[in-house]
Amino acid sequence: MKAAQINEFGDNSVITIQEADKPTVSAGQVLIEVHAASLNPVDSGIRSGYLQEMAPVQLPVTLGGDIAGVVVEVAEDVDDFTVGDKVYGQSAAIFGVSGAFAEFANANVGQIAKIPSNLDFQQAASLPLTASSAVQALVHHAELKEGQKVFIHGGTGGVGSIAIQVAKALGAYVATTATAEGIEQVKKLGADEVIDYKIEDFTNKLSGYDVVLNNVLGEFDKTLSILKAGAVAVSLTGPADEALVEKLGITTVAQFTQVSGEILNTLNDMLEAGKVTPQVSRVYSLDDVAKAFEDRENNSIRGKVVIAVKR
Repeated sequence: MKAAQINEFGDNSVITIQEADKPTVSAGQVLIEVHAASLNPVDSGIRSGYLQEMAPVQLPVTLGGDIAGVVVEVAEDVDDFTVGDKVYGQSAAIFGVSGAFAEFANANVGQIAKIPSNLDFQQAASLPLTASSAVQALVHHAELKEGQKVFIHGGTGGVGSIAIQVAKALGAYVATTATAEGIEQVKKLGADEVIDYKIEDFTNKLSGYDVVLNNVLGEFDKTLSILKAGAVAVSLTGPADEALVEKLGITTVAQFTQVSGEILNTLNDMLEAGKVTPQVSRVYSLDDVAKAFEDRENNSIRGKVVIAVKR
């Protein structure tokens, strides 16, 4: 089969399209014919070797984690999925499976779910990590409730664009940051209040918030100043200053996102109801994976980058 792999760590020049062995299934796994996959920042960290100490992989390795496709084989102990099911979820090598940027991939059944009937493969592939980040943060950690106020710092990225919709689906008032054409984008997604971060300081405009979801590197501590006592703040960029957290009387979570069938099924309810829609910005072929990495990393794309493996 064809796969996008690396034989050494480095920049995008180390990515090659190679012939690789089709993965096999072990206990608790399915084999998926991949129709689409998508890029996330973690994929760049794996390619560069930056994450090797924290999440080691053995070279050569097939890149990619987010996946959507059709089940073509199931392990004997698997009951929840059958051959022919359309599924999406996670197949990242750091979890001991084969990697998503390939014609076939194996996945642990705990990290996949059936695709809602109103989504195609490319839309589904754009969701697993970013949408799981939003659901895990707002539903599981913050327990966001109807009528509460949430500040989503970084509203135009992969996580932010889904988090705005999840928060609105939960009945919250949503403030977010964006700039230029991103301002109209987040308004269309449902944001109630938008701060142009290039000309305004959100700390001068917002106060008394119940929840923060921070997607901006180096600004988690700054976001805490807008929260009321007893509030919850979730960061995807690292922990907060403990002394500041204690002083403010709030709860903070430095989230490591887990893609799970449970979280994806929570998301499915919102997708099927039309309350959350995928935000696919650009689609590349498997042969153009290196170009997809380059374009995502130079910030020329807002939203999700999808790899169409099977057209």
